[in-house]
Amino acid sequence: MTPTLTEYAGEEYKPPVEKNLFGKYELGQLLGYGAFAKVYYGWDIETKQSFAIKAINKQRIMKGGLTGHVKREISAMRRLNHPNIVRLQEVLASQKKIYFVLEFAKGGELFSKVSKSRFSEDLSRRYFQQLISAIGYCHSRGVYHRDLKPENLLLDDNWNLKVTDFGLSAVTCDDQVQPDFF
Repeated sequence: MTPTLTEYAGEEYKPPVEKNLFGKYELGQLLGYGAFAKVYYGWDIETKQSFAIKAINKQRIMKGGLTGHVKREISAMRRLNHPNIVRLQEVLASQKKIYFVLEFAKGGELFSKVSKSRFSEDLSRRYFQQLISAIGYCHSRGVYHRDLKPENLLLDDNWNLKVTDFGLSAVTCDDQVQPDFF
């Protein structure tokens, strides 16, 4: 999932310019990327706690007319607190980027594990139960993921399933004030 140095979604790959985010987080290596965001390994400078930091390019989002998707993702993730869902720690914004500070899932994508080996029936059952628990919780909180696939299922350091990437989710009517990062 690591891009080559010459290519990232149609543009030349450059390492992160901002190594220090707002004096609180340090950015490390690139973990993955999508069409509008890059995900970096990061850590809290004071506590050394690990995080995944999703950096979203504002210009690309606005050009693509996807500001509603980002706002919806923030709204969805703020509603959720479940052991099988990646937790949103905080959202930060600069002039050019929006940063989601997320729980770090050390085990990586479920997809990479499935593609390399078969799971036992017991392990498959365990992951299925964790997935159903997470999705049931989402639905009870008015959040509908709409993009479930092995690439959006991560594993933590105890090999527990974590649902991530709520960018295409739908949320029921939200009375909370939406953040305006744009």
